[in-house]
Amino acid sequence: MTDRLYYRDSYLTEFRARVVDGSPDRQRIYLNRTAFYPTSGGQPFDTGHLGGRKVVDVVDEGDRIAHILSEPLMPNQAIHMELDARIDLARRFDHMQQHTGQHLLSAVLVEMFQAPTVSFHLGAQSSTIDIGRALQPDQLREAERRANQVVFENRPVTVSFQHSSEDLGLRKPTGREGEVRIVSIQDLDRSACGGTHVRATAEIGPILLRKLERIRGNLRVEFLCGGRAVARARDDFEALSQIARVFSATLDDAPGMVEAQREKLQDAGKTLRRLSAELATSNGRALYADTEPGEDGIRRVLRRLPSLSEEVRAEAQSFTSSGPAVYLAIGENPPAVLLAASKDAGVHTGDLLKRALADAGGRGGGNAALAQGSLPSKEALDKLLQPLISSVKLTA
Repeated sequence: MTDRLYYRDSYLTEFRARVVDGSPDRQRIYLNRTAFYPTSGGQPFDTGHLGGRKVVDVVDEGDRIAHILSEPLMPNQAIHMELDARIDLARRFDHMQQHTGQHLLSAVLVEMFQAPTVSFHLGAQSSTIDIGRALQPDQLREAERRANQVVFENRPVTVSFQHSSEDLGLRKPTGREGEVRIVSIQDLDRSACGGTHVRATAEIGPILLRKLERIRGNLRVEFLCGGRAVARARDDFEALSQIARVFSATLDDAPGMVEAQREKLQDAGKTLRRLSAELATSNGRALYADTEPGEDGIRRVLRRLPSLSEEVRAEAQSFTSSGPAVYLAIGENPPAVLLAASKDAGVHTGDLLKRALADAGGRGGGNAALAQGSLPSKEALDKLLQPLISSVKLTA
């Protein structure tokens, strides 16, 4: 059984330990004791060095902990030898800030809104908690303010051990039996936890709440603590400053300027779409006038285009509304097809195209006057094209 030194001292980053077992290639090593934290409880593993080799993963295997090395130990570093170990303090302390910040934030959400934390994930850039009830943005801002108030109060964060048979007074009941490790924030929280934590809330640093999203009925909250929060705030400031410079505005005025430009862009987009549709309609009428009718009086046209768009649909409908006509458009990228026909052309475009698409492995459909579909590849498009051309009596 591995003696887990991080249970008692999260600040221990240098130690010596004896090798008690290992894989035949000596790249997976087991020690009699370790301060390396393994991936567990939403917190990632520690990195560092062991016996002069980089530790690239730490795995909790129940009674013992495996240390995965970047390369095998030397032949003389055998079983029962003692090795020097050093943990990456910057990574460890960052994880301590985020994990203790999560305890604090989760406790505040229960205190203020009876909103329990369902799960926790500590990521490389940010962390998240999933909350088991809906909250409004203004409520989360209140929780952020309260959490930072507790940070400023510098309350002690302590670790204790009690038997599961006792009244533990935990925020969330634990399923563990026997001795339970409890992490407490003075007068606020008691949680069963095996992770690494700071000694007092001030060491968490500022707590910043960011993105909210719905995940499987829960509310996911992205948050950052300490150094991460400061770095993110700096990046946000630089990004907002750059936007403000573009608009020659102050930071406070920049959001309003962006919104005004967004509205103008939306209006311009609507105007562009309207003008494009009008132009496509005009082009459809002109194309009809320029197309010679067949012996049956039906005008037919085949258009090969880089891609299909709303303008192509408008042109097709304009072409076929001008008189007896059939309009076939082929889009190369992505592979797609559009078929339009006038009522008196004797073609039900939906039925015809649906059958052709099914034979070629494509998808789509439509009505009697207009149908459209997509193909999985250029080869499928080529397979569909010739039979379809023949069906509507077009010349390729």
